[in-house]
Amino acid sequence: MNANATRKAAIVTGGSRGIGRAIALRLAADGFAVAVNYASNAAKARETVAAIEAAGGKAIAIQGDIGNPDDVAALFDGAKRAFGRIDVVVNNAGVASLVPINEASLADFDRVIATNLRGAFLVLGQAAARLGEGGRIIALSTSVIAKALPSYGPYIASKAGVEGLVRVLANELRGRGITVNAVAPGPVSTELFLNGKTPEQIAQIANLSPSQRLGTPEDIAGMVSFLAGPDGAWVNSQVLRVNGGSA
Repeated sequence: MNANATRKAAIVTGGSRGIGRAIALRLAADGFAVAVNYASNAAKARETVAAIEAAGGKAIAIQGDIGNPDDVAALFDGAKRAFGRIDVVVNNAGVASLVPINEASLADFDRVIATNLRGAFLVLGQAAARLGEGGRIIALSTSVIAKALPSYGPYIASKAGVEGLVRVLANELRGRGITVNAVAPGPVSTELFLNGKTPEQIAQIANLSPSQRLGTPEDIAGMVSFLAGPDGAWVNSQVLRVNGGSA
């Protein structure tokens, strides 16, 4: 038996930066061993693992493209081999291309769908096959779905699809004691969000919510922690919009 099998374990896709890193750190603080998946930035993934280990936690980094079925299978195999079990799967990895809905944008559309929707389909499918009683599956969506903003077509389409998959999978896992939910962040202060925006634009977006601030990665990680923990056991097949009231 794997010596680590007594500690619960989680997989976080896209866990090297931004919201994914905050989720990985929070789950580690909650006592989970964490497999930090990353697509290409090995240095950032190692930094996340080092931060978890410095706080007394256990983590490993596993590279993989979540749109590739072989990579997703290898991610789950690697986590199981390292930790002896998988209890929580958080599908956070995603990309965005802001383009209009027309034929010229097809390559961008295909890229976003390949990661955000195909990737979710593959990760959720592996999670369904690998998790046992008490398992938690959490997918990241977005609150921008409600805004229908111009140029967000591919991104919104991909995340609306993710929300559909979450609800269907919850029903497919009926009777197995596994919950499946989505967390839909509003505007969050990450490098990805802030890039290319003026201070005035950032302030305007922050003021859209009654909270009058941007979210933090830790705000989102807190909701994931709740769903992954004992108090989240009765929450299933839901989309939780964590956005300060902005949508």
